Amino acid sequence: MSSRKIFGAVWDYCVMTLGAFLYSVAWDWFMIPNNMADGGLTGACTILQFATGIPVSHSFAVVNGILLILAFALLGRGMGIRTIFCIALSTLMLDFFARPEFAHMRSLPGNFLYVDNMILVPVIGAFLEAVGITIILGRGGSTGGTDIFALIFNKFWPVSLGQVYLYTDLVIIASIILVPGHTFSQMMYGYLAMITFSFTVDFMTLGKKSTAQVMIFSSKFEQIADFIINDLERGVTVVKSVGWYTKEDRDVLMIYVRKREVRTITKAVKAIDPKAFVAVSPASSVFGEGFDQIKTGMNLNLISKKNGDTED
Repeated sequence: MSSRKIFGAVWDYCVMTLGAFLYSVAWDWFMIPNNMADGGLTGACTILQFATGIPVSHSFAVVNGILLILAFALLGRGMGIRTIFCIALSTLMLDFFARPEFAHMRSLPGNFLYVDNMILVPVIGAFLEAVGITIILGRGGSTGGTDIFALIFNKFWPVSLGQVYLYTDLVIIASIILVPGHTFSQMMYGYLAMITFSFTVDFMTLGKKSTAQVMIFSSKFEQIADFIINDLERGVTVVKSVGWYTKEDRDVLMIYVRKREVRTITKAVKAIDPKAFVAVSPASSVFGEGFDQIKTGMNLNLISKKNGDTED
């Protein structure tokens, strides 16, 4: 392995450590001290702590351990070393930052991170959690929990991963009202945290890196294609089509670009062919050369086994 690859791997693990730090302090310093719970496994473990006193880090480690064993048994060796690293590190940090010596940091009256407006607590906590999770996911890691549960559930029942996440989060957050001493308001704070978390993750993962699909219908498609390849250095696909009104063959250009490049393309198209028809639609994720690289904490064997592929 080259020194560049070694440095890159070390850097990834350092960045994932930062993500685990933000994730842990969001819970230990904001959500848990204020008797609030978001969704996911950490939210379920937090509610368990409210009800029984079992520390979040303990149940977090046990449940993730069980889920990893089930994942290995049912899905194959799909959980990568980065996922295991992030789960272990998050467990240690959830325990470390919950210790009494950090009591002065928690968002409670008289402490350093105290927030007077209670409605801001779940917003800040969920924001930090989302930033931490996004950093971890961006480096190919995962904190496990409902990620693993959703994959296992999806293997046996035809429910999308997104639906599993949504339904489990709704149930987990609602269950806080079953804990004595907790109220409807705290449940609503949890849903506010869930919305903040989702919005922040979407903004950070799409944000400036968001992409668009551009379809260009023009008789001067060759000139437009040359401009896109030579000036924007983007690939262009020519799609053969038929105009149903005229029954004539046409060539349509299909391009994937960053959203910030759409204006440049439309201006160029207008200059080359004012009569061109341009359709722009959002593309939430584009992976490949010139865009984002696929990073995951799972091996490709997981996908092939999940789809029932076998070697000849």
